[in-house]
Amino acid sequence: MASSASTQPGSKRWTYFHSALQLAIQRSAHKWTYEDFAECFSLWCDEQPENAATIFNLVSGRLESSITENCEELFKKYNVKENLDNLHAVVTAARARKQAGYDGHDVWREDLQPRAAVRARTVPLLERERDRLQAELSELTEENTDLQYQMCRNVQAKEEADADAAKLLDLLDRAFAKWSDLPQDDIQSWTLQTAEAAGNKA
Repeated sequence: MASSASTQPGSKRWTYFHSALQLAIQRSAHKWTYEDFAECFSLWCDEQPENAATIFNLVSGRLESSITENCEELFKKYNVKENLDNLHAVVTAARARKQAGYDGHDVWREDLQPRAAVRARTVPLLERERDRLQAELSELTEENTDLQYQMCRNVQAKEEADADAAKLLDLLDRAFAKWSDLPQDDIQSWTLQTAEAAGNKA
């Protein structure tokens, strides 16, 4: 089984456990000897000893394979390898702390409840993560406030620019309307007279 737990590398604790289990499976599967088999099927074994031996070996092999497959399913269902690897890591770390002379307050006591020990370890980590997230949230909130204020200023500036442009266009419209109301013939005549007078002076 190429993808089974037994083919995956793991900790020494997992390796020892799996090797011991395989040995136990082999002994269990082959504990039923050929003599025991022959007692159950004595007539057949006497008449066809070669076939009986072959069948006995097939049954023993199949029994070993069946037990191994069931164990692999249990390993996968309950994450046995991962849990043993985690246990090995914890024990190894504890031994390293002990050898380094660690004398912290998280020493195991018989009256110490596992949940209390887990909370003592995890709650400070969760609190630090909560504080970090709160600080990050406050920073993002401040940035959002600044961006919102800047956006409001930009909107207000745009509205003021639009209003100024509208006033200017309105002024141009009124100027054009007044220009259109002037007598164009008189203007042209006055322009020609002015140009002629300027030419005479030159």
